[in-house]
Amino acid sequence: MKYPRMFVFCAVCFVATATVGLAQRTLAPTMPNFSVLEAEQVAGQQIFKDHCASCHTLKPGAQTAFGPNLRGVVDRRAGSVPGFPYSDALKNSGLTWTEDNLRAWIADNARMVPNTLMPHVSIADWAEQIYLIAYLKKLSSPQR
Repeated sequence: MKYPRMFVFCAVCFVATATVGLAQRTLAPTMPNFSVLEAEQVAGQQIFKDHCASCHTLKPGAQTAFGPNLRGVVDRRAGSVPGFPYSDALKNSGLTWTEDNLRAWIADNARMVPNTLMPHVSIADWAEQIYLIAYLKKLSSPQR
C-alpha cells in the first residue's frame, strides 16, 4: 500500500516525538519535593555570607557595630532598629523595605539614599538580588 508523503512525514514526527518524550521521562532524574523558592533561599544565604555578613547579623536580638540586624528587614521601616546609629538621611528617608526598595538598595544604596553611612556594596546581578531577597524574606516571615 502506498501512503501519501504528508502522512508518512506526520507518522515519523509522531514516532520521533513520542520516543523523545518517553526517553525524557525515563532518563530525567526525579526531584521529589524540589522547591524553586527553597533553592533561591539557599543561594541567597550564600550571597548574604559573601556580601553582607561582615557587617550585618541575622541572629535574633543581636547587633553589630557596623550594620543593623537584618532579621525581619522585609517590610520594616528603614532606620528603625532600636539602638543602631543610622544616618539622618536614612532615618528621614520614609522608606519601607519592600522587595522593590530592597532591590534598589542592594543595587546602589548611595544613589537611593544619598549621604547614607553604609558603604556602597553593589549587587547588580538581578538573579543574586532575587536570591538574597528570598532569603531575607524567609527570615522576615512570622513563622521563623
